[in-house]
Amino acid sequence: MPIAVETSALTRRFGDVVAVDALNLQVPAGTFFGFLGPNGAGKSTTIKMLTGLLRIGSGRASILGHDVDRDAVRAKQLIGVVPEELAVFDRLSGGEYLTFVGRMYNLAKRPLRERAEELLELMGLEDNPDKLIVDYSHGMKKKLALAAALIHGPRVLFLDEPFEGIDAVASRMIKDLLASLVNSGVTVFLTSHILEIVEKLCSEIAIIHRGRLVANGSLDALRTGVRVDDEDAGARTLTLEEAFLSLVDAESVAPSSLSWLG
Repeated sequence: MPIAVETSALTRRFGDVVAVDALNLQVPAGTFFGFLGPNGAGKSTTIKMLTGLLRIGSGRASILGHDVDRDAVRAKQLIGVVPEELAVFDRLSGGEYLTFVGRMYNLAKRPLRERAEELLELMGLEDNPDKLIVDYSHGMKKKLALAAALIHGPRVLFLDEPFEGIDAVASRMIKDLLASLVNSGVTVFLTSHILEIVEKLCSEIAIIHRGRLVANGSLDALRTGVRVDDEDAGARTLTLEEAFLSLVDAESVAPSSLSWLG
């Protein structure tokens, strides 16, 4: 199976802080891949390096065999990105923004118009086509950013917290859409703090902690390879949350109460 996303000793420092530490990943094409970690673990930094939003410190990364540094234009043509910090142009309408993004990918006018109309309808944004993005809710901006990431037909889709601020109806639509994309061969690289969604959607999981990879493999392998201090754990399947908390040693660093509250 071809490799969609690959990193070799990928590293990024900010001064004395090592945000990503010699990360080695291989994500097969057509995989729904979950990339997890606590806040500050290095997830967003990794995605920014993979998508060209942040220069690689050292090591290498490639998208479907195209080096992110040496073949940057081709690598970027193959990906779609929904970053955690949305960067949409507030003074454009939704349709104008999708047209702008499509023209950046050299889409011809007719297919661009057809794709933009279809995406706006799918995302439930077609009712007021002249409405400026500045007047969109956060959830509407998230859906528009996803539409922009899909308009050119990417082969690898990077999603950084795509379900944040999304209502239940939109969340279900997006989950169904992502599942259909994976079934058609698109690779989805997802990071989210909502572990229940990751558990339902992703077939492969990687967990990063303090910049280092601490687990990588199928969800079933992850569950069976983790031990927890629970008398009943051996008689049942661990949840992703239990495995995750064990791997990042959450109980040893998280206080269970506040000193001034009984």
